[in-house]
Amino acid sequence: MNIVEDQFLFVEKYRPQVINDVILPEKYKKIFKEIVKKGDHQHLLLSGGAGIGKTTIAKALCNELNSDVLVINASENGNIDILRTTIRNFASSVSFTGNKKVVILDEADYLNAQSTQPALRNFMEEFSKNCRFILTCNYVNRIIEPLRSRCSVIEFNLSKEEKLGVAKDFFKRTCMILDNENIEYDKHVVGNIIKQYNPDFRKILNEIQSNVVDSKLDQKLTNTLSSSDIDDLTTWLKTKEFSKLREWVALNNDISLVESNHLIYSKLDVMLNPKSIPEAIMIMNEYQYKVGFVADQEINTIAFFTELMMSVEFK
Repeated sequence: MNIVEDQFLFVEKYRPQVINDVILPEKYKKIFKEIVKKGDHQHLLLSGGAGIGKTTIAKALCNELNSDVLVINASENGNIDILRTTIRNFASSVSFTGNKKVVILDEADYLNAQSTQPALRNFMEEFSKNCRFILTCNYVNRIIEPLRSRCSVIEFNLSKEEKLGVAKDFFKRTCMILDNENIEYDKHVVGNIIKQYNPDFRKILNEIQSNVVDSKLDQKLTNTLSSSDIDDLTTWLKTKEFSKLREWVALNNDISLVESNHLIYSKLDVMLNPKSIPEAIMIMNEYQYKVGFVADQEINTIAFFTELMMSVEFK
């Protein structure tokens, strides 16, 4: 695969430049390969979990089509003024090369649903002859229906088997990256971090790169929650010891809320009175949803455990 040598971050240096190098199930890659064959595409809306490759495949598609591309991160620059100035100027002008123009609106679910999204709907129609729009989002329900109806919607919903397949492929890719960077590593460490964060490939690479010390991958990436960790957590929740709960979260802040939720979910029958289980599941679902867009994950985790502590009845 092509390597962008002037980049420091692994996620950018090793970002696939062509569709064939993107790690996704073949059924998804076929969709984009067909678009390349046709040489053009409709407006696209790509949805799926964080780090799964939505932006990567959008950029790879534009690269293979030789499109002129403008990338806007809607979570940082998603106001109506950006739409009226930067995007309008780009979309309304003709490409000097004669290529199609494409605006990639990354994290489009952050666009204001009352002002920016309705305005974008009109832009898609006004500049459709000259410019295509590719929107990426984590939560497709946060995109207004008029925008969805103007796009070909592709949702990356991976089955358990597909997640296992891409995890194997990403393990090979990660080892290749580490070998290329002359980093010493233990394959078990790489396997554990992929297992922990799969299929969030961006998180995996960022975690690995941030834990390289003296050209060696730090063994602490093997950290996972044990049954005793969950037992301690249950004790602090049951006894409503908030200070102990905060200490527990601080000590385990490298563990994702998704992972801790999964372990807690598997122990609900043991932890809670049966009548409290449905409410606990609803609370878990709410805070797991918030993981994708909250500013501070530790505060979100503390808030989750606090609500669980105060709302359910433990055995």
